[in-house]
Amino acid sequence: MTPFVIFRHCVDAISQGALIRRVSSTDKEFHFQNWFKARLEDIGLNFEAGGRNSYPDFRMVTTTEGYEVKGLAYPGRDANFDSNSQAPSGFHNGRTIFYVFGRYPKNPDGDTYPVLDLVICHGDFLNADHEYKHENKSVKGFGSYGDIMIRDRKMYVVPTPFHLVQGVAHVQTLILPDEFKPGNRESARYIEVGKLSRLEADELIIGYSFDLQTNDLVPQKMANPDAGREHRFRGWRLKGSSTDQVSMAPHNPLNIAVDSADEEEDE
Repeated sequence: MTPFVIFRHCVDAISQGALIRRVSSTDKEFHFQNWFKARLEDIGLNFEAGGRNSYPDFRMVTTTEGYEVKGLAYPGRDANFDSNSQAPSGFHNGRTIFYVFGRYPKNPDGDTYPVLDLVICHGDFLNADHEYKHENKSVKGFGSYGDIMIRDRKMYVVPTPFHLVQGVAHVQTLILPDEFKPGNRESARYIEVGKLSRLEADELIIGYSFDLQTNDLVPQKMANPDAGREHRFRGWRLKGSSTDQVSMAPHNPLNIAVDSADEEEDE
């Protein structure tokens, strides 16, 4: 398992002042990815990096694990993020998936700036469904001449750990399923800082329809056969870091909202 090793090296890099380096002022996507990539290179782990809209961003070679990286400007939009290539999950194409969230200053005074805080979490903390397959489809024949195609290009808006968990701001935290423990080489370096759990919803959305005349989007739902099932996780930090405990924050799944200003900040 690589998350304990990777998290430790990320925290060490932050404490040693390893800065994010923005190539240009228009770079709104890859600067934090490049910072994380440099950590993988420092460790000497073999990996494959994906291209734009590939998933996950980094695929480990010697283990069946992958890392999806999300940089978040602070202060700014950090309660949720857009995912337009894949719905989040802890498992994809035979790999265990981890998400890396790093916040950085929204308005830095230059092209180098620090990682303000960091959360690495198992993808199941965001969504435990391993069965859903993301596909974009299209409909032909739209418009007065019947030669316009409508693309159904799905965008998933997902809560971040900074919204779901209390106690992760301004520190570095690793969130993994309950059964994940540091190995012998890492156990002496880690402390547990809390137990977290998420309960499956009563209903599942299994489809939707869109009325082009009224612009109404109507979901199709079914009862969740696993309603109320608890998914347990633990928070971890390196010894010497803050020992403040983490806990689940109040969260209403129906209150997710994104305005136009937020969309401009999305990465």
